[in-house]
Amino acid sequence: MKKTVIIVAGGTGSRMQSAIPKQFLLLRKKPVLMHTLSKFASFDPDIKLILVIPADQENYWQVLCIKYAFNLRHEIVHGGSNRFESVKNGLAVTGKEGLVAIHDGVRPLVTLHTIEKCFDTASKKGNAIPVIPLVDSVRQEQPDGSSIMLDRIRLRLIQTPQVFKISLIKKAYEQPFRINFTDDASVLESMGIKINMVEGNSENIKITNPHDLMMAEKLMESQQKTRKQV
Repeated sequence: MKKTVIIVAGGTGSRMQSAIPKQFLLLRKKPVLMHTLSKFASFDPDIKLILVIPADQENYWQVLCIKYAFNLRHEIVHGGSNRFESVKNGLAVTGKEGLVAIHDGVRPLVTLHTIEKCFDTASKKGNAIPVIPLVDSVRQEQPDGSSIMLDRIRLRLIQTPQVFKISLIKKAYEQPFRINFTDDASVLESMGIKINMVEGNSENIKITNPHDLMMAEKLMESQQKTRKQV
């Protein structure tokens, strides 16, 4: 079955306290986004890579590709006013059949195993999202200012890539945007379709602030040491 990945990278760098958008910051001597694209190409050399970035960042990205000799073939699509519109723009250039993964550009540490499980489950059940269990206790704030304890055993943290049969997710994205569309799975779920969870990997963090970037450096260093020892 044909595979496609839409990598959404619309960051501005505000939480990084940087003039450079977070997806372009260096991680082990090359931009974060290049690590992310390369990971999916490593999973499947024939996968179609679609990169969604703001129009005003395209020239900068092209300069980075030249500077770092990044020759991995990918199609560039301009993002919209929000993530929903950006993903919709990406879906517009996919084929009509097959599977599509939708992934955050600033999650370069997703493992090949997690990607494989998502695609495999989606091929059988129509969709799949990676999740990890909560470690900390969780409380929900109430309108009156009080809070209640939630059962963390039944809660999961959601990651990407979220993988779908293209025909299903394209139909879901024909809907108007709603405030409760917090990820791609929630868009599909609004059509009454069950979402299938698979085990993610804890290293698959979303890099949004300087601490995340430092953590990613350490995690990537550890992964490389482990591979050398095998």
